[in-house]
Amino acid sequence: MSLSIKNPFNKYPPYRLMAAFVSAPLAFMATPALSADFPTKAVNLVVPFGPGTTTDTISRLVADKMSKKLGQPIVVSNKAGAGGTIGTAQVARSAPDGYTILMGTVGTHAINTELYSKRGYEPKTDFKPIAFVGQTPTFLVVSGDSPYHSVKELAEAANTPKGIMFSSAGSGTSGHLAGELLKDRLGVVMLHVPYKEGAMAMQDVMSGEVQFMFYHPAAVLPHVKSGALRAIGVSSSRRSIAAPDVPSIAEQTNSDFDLVAWFMMYAPAGVPEPVMAKLKEAAADVLADPDLIERLKQQGVEPGGESTKDLAKFEADETKKWAELVRNSGAKVN
Repeated sequence: MSLSIKNPFNKYPPYRLMAAFVSAPLAFMATPALSADFPTKAVNLVVPFGPGTTTDTISRLVADKMSKKLGQPIVVSNKAGAGGTIGTAQVARSAPDGYTILMGTVGTHAINTELYSKRGYEPKTDFKPIAFVGQTPTFLVVSGDSPYHSVKELAEAANTPKGIMFSSAGSGTSGHLAGELLKDRLGVVMLHVPYKEGAMAMQDVMSGEVQFMFYHPAAVLPHVKSGALRAIGVSSSRRSIAAPDVPSIAEQTNSDFDLVAWFMMYAPAGVPEPVMAKLKEAAADVLADPDLIERLKQQGVEPGGESTKDLAKFEADETKKWAELVRNSGAKVN
């Protein structure tokens, strides 16, 4: 018995076979070609916090400048919720083509690694850094008519029967964790009062319902200028460019107290290197722009622009520091 073996290609016309063989290598060539043309449409910059926040403000400043460099609009999209995890997870799941990027923060990429057991993303493996945009300390503020003018006076009050309370924008936020670190460094007991919003927490500090809080300069400094609040310390190891007359907590306590909020632009892991190179170049150029530098300083943000080669160690060190603070505070979301 003879076997008849059919050629599976016989049913296709010759011109179709030729088209298939020609198109195959073109498919492999498509990605480099698209990378070379990047960007050919608008880029979506996801801000994982609401409008009007410091992250939102600086994202819009940077996006405006980068749009001009790249020749395409950079559209800022606010995807707030769950401490920044919702918007951050969305970017992690997006196509790695460079058209969806993230303005990450100390919260999304350091604090949340310990605070949220279910985040929907892994900071170390799901993202590539584009640029370190900047950093800012938080300010320790009391009511404008508070009897406290220094960290030492706060510590003394904490040891009285009445005690001391501090507010924050929520459990596990940078303001909460800064307060916990202050308690540790001073060796005193202070009651944390978490609020749903930073504005509400700040209002109760102004009224004297709560004795102090740590909050970002863009929110508190206008009230310091008006006299409604008094700034008695900054959380960074050195004084802030936004208010150089306010002493750091480190110098007041002779300790290693050093906490800053930071902002970093990320792309999803897997974005082609030619696209990453274009994004990095555009970001580096605008972060060296004197106009943008001045605008960031007006927000109390010290501009970054450091080489991305040093960012892996920076992130690792920051994650370790903030994760320890979260564990010590007992804060946990899920």
